[in-house]
Amino acid sequence: MARKVADDPLAPVTLVVGPEELLVDRAVSVVTRAARATDPDADIRDLAPGALQPGMLTELASPSLFGERKVIVVRGAQDLAADLVTEVKSYLGDPPDDVVLVLTHLGGPKGKALLDAARKAGVREVACPKVSKATERLALVKTEFRTAGRSVTEDAARALVEAVGNDLRELAAACSQLAADTEGVIDEEIVARYYTGRAEASSFDVADKAVEGRAAEALEQLRWALSVGVAPVMVTSALAQGVRHIARLGGAPRGARPADLARDLGMPPWKIDRVRQQLRGWTPDGIVRALQAVAEADAAVKGGGTDPAYALEKAVVTVATVRNT
Repeated sequence: MARKVADDPLAPVTLVVGPEELLVDRAVSVVTRAARATDPDADIRDLAPGALQPGMLTELASPSLFGERKVIVVRGAQDLAADLVTEVKSYLGDPPDDVVLVLTHLGGPKGKALLDAARKAGVREVACPKVSKATERLALVKTEFRTAGRSVTEDAARALVEAVGNDLRELAAACSQLAADTEGVIDEEIVARYYTGRAEASSFDVADKAVEGRAAEALEQLRWALSVGVAPVMVTSALAQGVRHIARLGGAPRGARPADLARDLGMPPWKIDRVRQQLRGWTPDGIVRALQAVAEADAAVKGGGTDPAYALEKAVVTVATVRNT
């Protein structure tokens, strides 16, 4: 390829780089949809990792008797054998007309020679980095709704992330469902109505109520969470995280800006605001006692006790009652 290409999904070659499967599939779909939009009869060949064999790329890219556009998707390009890498490099030097090649690559050191060659050839590149931070998942939810032409409140977006969890495919599916099934602005009430039992009985909801000193509500949510299948170890993990957040923010310099605290403590700014509200009434002694109670419960649910539910209830009550002591 003699020149750089614009961000055109029908560029001769698209390099999709990164480990986030949802984003990779989305990037591939953008290309295949664009091809079908220009030619409904476009021939789409999506090759699973390891499916490409020597000579196959040349064969698939050869002109068709019917003249339709072709899209060839090669998955897992980082695992291609040396002879296939050579074949792909040769292709990059002179891609045929009316053929779009898509290479998906994890982006790590494996297969770096092909990655470098594709970039040197000036191919179109789409980055699909791992989405691992809560702020990134929150941004994804907002983008999903915006793409669907819908508005979502900040609280509703956070509630959906907390309810559904870290899996991007589940988050995207939840956004799609809410966008299709509701009207108007999507708020926290709508999210709660659709995800009752998940949003309201999450381990983090139990932890939030406990660190806020709301023992009765925390116990109610705990029993509901366990009844719908939330793993006990997830509850102890959420409790520990909740108390640790209290301890870390409590030990931070007074008057520090939320943005600075978020950077230094590794929390999103909205979490800083929430923990600040929860911090009221906590003392160093109370934090120590709460952490001890959670550690005992964690040991119990991991095999050190005979009744995990009782151990969790005891921990929740302790965390809620040592506040203000």
